[in-house]
Amino acid sequence: MAGARALKALMFAAGSIGGLSGAAYGLLTGQSKRARTIIGVPRDLPLNADGQYLPDGSGPLPPVRGDALSFAVLGDSLAAGLGAESPERLPGVLLAKSLSDELARPVRLVTHAISGSRTVELEPQVDRALIDPPDLALVIIGGNDVTSRLSIGASAALLAGQVERLMAAGTTVVVGTCPDLAIIQPIPQPLRTVASRYGLSLARAQRRALDKIGARAVSIAALLSPEFLARPHELFSADRFHPNGAGYELAANVLLAPLCDVVRRAQGLTGVGRVASVVVS
Repeated sequence: MAGARALKALMFAAGSIGGLSGAAYGLLTGQSKRARTIIGVPRDLPLNADGQYLPDGSGPLPPVRGDALSFAVLGDSLAAGLGAESPERLPGVLLAKSLSDELARPVRLVTHAISGSRTVELEPQVDRALIDPPDLALVIIGGNDVTSRLSIGASAALLAGQVERLMAAGTTVVVGTCPDLAIIQPIPQPLRTVASRYGLSLARAQRRALDKIGARAVSIAALLSPEFLARPHELFSADRFHPNGAGYELAANVLLAPLCDVVRRAQGLTGVGRVASVVVS
C-alpha cells in the first residue's frame, strides 16, 4: 500500500493523468497535508518470521534445503506485512503455511520486501533474491509509485524487466497488481479519487506488461477492494493505511490459489521446476 509520502506526489500524478486547474491544485495540496497529518509516519519496522514451515503447521524452523520449496517475498509494505499484529499474521507466513499444507511439502520463507519501496527500488531486492534463486517468489509493489516521476508505462515496464530476471533464473512469477487506493479512507475526496485513478491505471499497465512476458498477474483491486470498502474497521491496522492481520489473511486467501496453481503447473512440466510469485502494491 502507498505510504504517507505518496500523498506528497498525488498532485503530480493528478496532473499527469488529466491536468489540474490552479484552484483544484490548491484544494488537493491542502487535502494532502491534512491526510498526512491523520495518517502519520509509521514508526515500527514490519515483523519478520522467515524460516522453514512444515505441513503439520510447525515453524518457523531453521532453514533446511532438502525437499523444501523456497518461497521469496519481494516488494513494499504490503509484501512485508506492515500493520500485522504478530509474526503469525504476516502475509508471507500465512502463505508459507498454507502452501506447505496444500503442497504437502516444507516451504522455506525468505522476505526481501522493504516498506515504502517503489518499482524503481525493486532491482536490489531481486539482486538479493537471485543470490540463491527461489522456487517461488511473491512481490507486491506499485502503490508507492505515485511518488515517482516515471510515467505509468515506464513503471510497468520496470516491473516486467525485474520479473523477467526472476524468470530467466528459472523462477515462475505471479504478480498481484497495484491495489485501488480508494480504500484508504484517511485520504479525503477528491484526492482519494485521484489516487484511485492512478492506482487502477498502473494496475492495468502492469497486467499488460506482464501478459507480454507470460507472467501470472492477480488483480488485488478487483478481488480485495469490495471487502476493504465494506469492512474498513475490521481489515485495517491502527494507521488506517495498511491492513491488519485479518486484512492480510484475506489477501493471502486470494493469492494462495494462483500460487499453488503455478507451482503445480511448473512441477507438471519440469518435475522440480522453480516457481516465483510476484505481488505488486
